[in-house]
Amino acid sequence: MRGVAFFTLGCRSNEFDTHFIAHQFQLKGYQVVDFDKADIYVINTCSVTAGAERSSRQAIYRAKRSNPNSLVVVTGCYAQINPQALSELKEVDLVVGNTHKRDILRIVEEYLSERKGKVYVDNVFRQNSVESFELITYFEKVRPFVKVQEGCNRFCSFCVIPFARGKSRSVPKEKVLKEAELLAERGFKEIVLTGTQLTQYGWDIATDLYELLKDLVKVRGIELIRLSSLYPSEISQKLLDFVLLEEKIAPHFHLPLQSGSDRILQLMRRDYSVKDYVHLVEKVIEKRPLSSVGTDVIVGFPSESDKDFEETYKLLSQLPIHYMHVFPYSDREGTKACKMSRKVSQRVKKERVKTLKSLDQQKRAEFLKKNEGKELRALVIEENMLLTENYLNLEREGYTSIGELVRVKV
Repeated sequence: MRGVAFFTLGCRSNEFDTHFIAHQFQLKGYQVVDFDKADIYVINTCSVTAGAERSSRQAIYRAKRSNPNSLVVVTGCYAQINPQALSELKEVDLVVGNTHKRDILRIVEEYLSERKGKVYVDNVFRQNSVESFELITYFEKVRPFVKVQEGCNRFCSFCVIPFARGKSRSVPKEKVLKEAELLAERGFKEIVLTGTQLTQYGWDIATDLYELLKDLVKVRGIELIRLSSLYPSEISQKLLDFVLLEEKIAPHFHLPLQSGSDRILQLMRRDYSVKDYVHLVEKVIEKRPLSSVGTDVIVGFPSESDKDFEETYKLLSQLPIHYMHVFPYSDREGTKACKMSRKVSQRVKKERVKTLKSLDQQKRAEFLKKNEGKELRALVIEENMLLTENYLNLEREGYTSIGELVRVKV
């Protein structure tokens, strides 16, 4: 029996895809083993930043060091965007783009028998469906992640993801509802709805996220539906009103900002203003005061001045957010930002990341204090470990019913 090991970098969609691929291997009799004991390695890469690509290469090198005779398969966004660079690495045996992820098992077995072919990548924009939905849902402890959408129709000037994931494609609503019903029958109380650009759900199949959620909340047994990242300007009024009134929707909203400078937002091709973003966050907190609002921020975008950064810092310090994910800008080949002049130095980017990460810690502490004494719903994710509806991790003695939704005072 051949042992196969998996290593995943990047987003929840990648985690989902890895579990889908692993399930295929297991059905065929392969054994999933520890990383240092494998005959076959599948490295699911990320390409969102230069750092992510560097980490992907490090995982490839580590795999070949662990077993020089192993078969190393590289897939994911890095493989889709830059297959040539990966195929030139002596440690890489197969490069399989996102267009061929569904066929990795077949590709591996053909290679093992024939030793032919190395690169399997096609035009990702030709894909018209979400191909990794049927077999398996990705689980984070006792929280199933239900992937309902993939790809993105929005080309922000810094982002390579549309080139890696293709155009927006949606899982038919009936399939999503059936999956939710099956999860409810298995006793799961919370599901996490995820996608590359979740707010674009339904654009290709004449529906939308509001219509999906309206039916999902009717599934008996599912008590909490958590949403992944929501693009600010793609949240319709009816969707916003629904998620702020419906108790089954977790009061946890990840709303990427990227910059607090209107000038930089325009260069990024984000079609909202700082004022729009502030209004959205204020509406969320007005209707559901204990909501966790998370965000993403990019520092060091080309031409970002001290004034631009100060505007971002000031905005984030004043907004009632819970946490932020901070990223230093890095050029991505093929994007419009890559060709922009007035690059920000690595030293300045590093300083700005440090400054915002310090603010992030402050915000997390403030949010915890804001919730002290409040009673919240929480999922028991491990023995004596809880995750509240508004995304607080709590350690509490006496909670042993893993997977149950309970009420707890912070």
